[in-house]
Amino acid sequence: MTRPPLSQPLLVIASGNPHKVAEISAMLDAVDLQVLQQPEGLEIEETGSTYLENARLKACTVAGLTGQWALADDSGLEVDALGGAPGLYSARYAPTDHERIHRLLHELGGSPYRSASFNSAMVLADPSGTAVLEAQGICRGEILTAPDGHGGGYDPIFWVREAGMTYARMPQHLKDKLGSRGKAARALAPGLKQLLGVS
Repeated sequence: MTRPPLSQPLLVIASGNPHKVAEISAMLDAVDLQVLQQPEGLEIEETGSTYLENARLKACTVAGLTGQWALADDSGLEVDALGGAPGLYSARYAPTDHERIHRLLHELGGSPYRSASFNSAMVLADPSGTAVLEAQGICRGEILTAPDGHGGGYDPIFWVREAGMTYARMPQHLKDKLGSRGKAARALAPGLKQLLGVS
């Protein structure tokens, strides 16, 4: 890991998912930081019972291992008619995005009750591996009967009324404004800037 000039603090995104790293990096674009992905091959078991616990676990582990500031996110889709499923198990609901969407639509069937929410928790850990900042964001929406658009995870079937489109079709500026991860990042940004001494 090459060190950047001291004028630009380093932030490690505690994720091995390049899609998520790119999305979080884009949200932090206005902040003068060098953003890196967590060390390759690192697998952190998500044993928490909440999104915050999982995010805390990831941020603290990566910060402790790298000796750098680390930011982690844990997100999930909660479908009201399925009692909040898949929730914490959103990423493990099936082996691929396509199969996860298929399983969710199959379980929801023809139910007219299709309200759902994307939930995100973000945690910033200092270089000693201590969680110092936490934030959460929620984006309410509905589950469509068929995918619309191309995107990661459940994005193609999650309709956001405020945007008038699915999460998959939302441009980055709308995801930053309305998305659960965007809301959490916005809530975290002022404290992150202060702690890392950046503008």
